[in-house]
Amino acid sequence: MRAVWNKGSSGVIEQIWKIENSLPFALRGFDCDNGSEFLNHHLWRYFTERPQPVQFTRSRPYHKNDNAHMEQKNWTHVCCLLGYGRLEKRTLVERINRLYRGPWQRFHNHFCPSVKLLEKRREGARIIKRHDKPKTPYQRFAGKRDAGCGSTSPTDARARATQPLRTPAADRRRAATNPRIPLPARPRGGLRSRCLSATLRGTFRSIAHAEDCARIDTQSSVSLRCHEL
Repeated sequence: MRAVWNKGSSGVIEQIWKIENSLPFALRGFDCDNGSEFLNHHLWRYFTERPQPVQFTRSRPYHKNDNAHMEQKNWTHVCCLLGYGRLEKRTLVERINRLYRGPWQRFHNHFCPSVKLLEKRREGARIIKRHDKPKTPYQRFAGKRDAGCGSTSPTDARARATQPLRTPAADRRRAATNPRIPLPARPRGGLRSRCLSATLRGTFRSIAHAEDCARIDTQSSVSLRCHEL
């Protein structure tokens, strides 16, 4: 997932190229909605005019539920982190992408399991659904036989280096340099929404604490330098 400044083809293709190069597998298909940022000749040539073309498909016009599983990520992956405020500074794009590429990506890929619907049947007035066992995106990827990902892949190395509910020191230092982003409104959903909201609030409190510590260290070093002079 990446943020772009506008719907221009150059910025969209650049971020898609970065996503494609970060994937641990070859891209075979690309499906999008009917927005002008995707349906244009530039992106079409990017996927089709290559030695191994990528299948380019789109959803049906005026059928917004065709991408229902993707549209729900607007809440879990974007609004839960950034809220609903309008970001009007271009300098925030790269800082947001640092969070997307770093702790936010690891959080969703390694610590957010989901279930898939296996069976749905009706018995009289009841609808019975059967789901598989909860798995994280990384676990689903590692379980695919055709993924071509061995035990020594960079994805496995990142999984072993990831610590639950803790952000590495380098990510904390980078997050401390980012401007404070207002917390989203408290969700009214179930237990998952409340737990996610609590996790986000704890993360932003850690970032604010890191900013305060950095500010205190700077003031202490300045006062000590003045005392020495």
